[in-house]
Amino acid sequence: MAKFLTLNTHSLLGENVEEKLKILGDEIFSGDYDVVCLQEVNQLMTSDTTQDLPGYCPVAGEIAIHEDNYGLQLARYLAQKGTTYYWSYAYNHVGYDRFNEGVAIFSKEPLEASSVLVSKSDDPSDYHTRKMLFCQTVVDGKKTCVASAHFSWLKDGFLDEWENAVEALAAQGESLVIMGDFNNPANTKGYQAILDSKLLLRDTYAEADVKEGENTIEADIDGWEGNKDALRIDFIFATKNFVPQTSKVVFDGKKTPVISDHFGVSCEATVNQA
Repeated sequence: MAKFLTLNTHSLLGENVEEKLKILGDEIFSGDYDVVCLQEVNQLMTSDTTQDLPGYCPVAGEIAIHEDNYGLQLARYLAQKGTTYYWSYAYNHVGYDRFNEGVAIFSKEPLEASSVLVSKSDDPSDYHTRKMLFCQTVVDGKKTCVASAHFSWLKDGFLDEWENAVEALAAQGESLVIMGDFNNPANTKGYQAILDSKLLLRDTYAEADVKEGENTIEADIDGWEGNKDALRIDFIFATKNFVPQTSKVVFDGKKTPVISDHFGVSCEATVNQA
């Protein structure tokens, strides 16, 4: 059985940042997830860089990791609890005028990570600039490509970004899992484009035998100003060799506390080795 988790962390923002990180770390530790994908993984642009990077797998050409990087702090917390995850990071753009904002992947097994620019813009000062981080790792004994992504809204170029992501992922093998904040709600044009791609991905929530929760944002949050609806915009998509048993919304204030402006999504799936 393989276990996955994704969360847009909205990190280093709001109150009780350290407490929220520990809640996430405790869930990863107790849930014994194979792979975790995170978005809005921030570090202050002005903070110091560091070489003390337990489990870190660098991506060629990516920026240096800073001491306050949320992914680094999470890796250190997990190490304190006695578990080691391999992790990597890709920088997308400047967030909230003060952060290097990026995406991260944590894996129980060693990984080889790469990043690819999927947006038309490559200017970090432009929030439309988006990279996808992907890694080759082993999930339940099967070599798998896992990707963490934070895409734009449909009106801001999602379809072009998704087309570029598909081309990059198509070269990574037939076993794929892509997780993240897609900014395109279920059952909309953008969502359908994902299902219709040549990657032959399936929505693990839709396919799961057991579902707990559904929507991952509620009404008005950053990027969805004026929205009045609860929406499902965070997803775990996978190829057919992953057969989802459960899909659960986490960090929604029910079984686990709210720690971001998004809820997280977890999935357990059996892995077809054929």
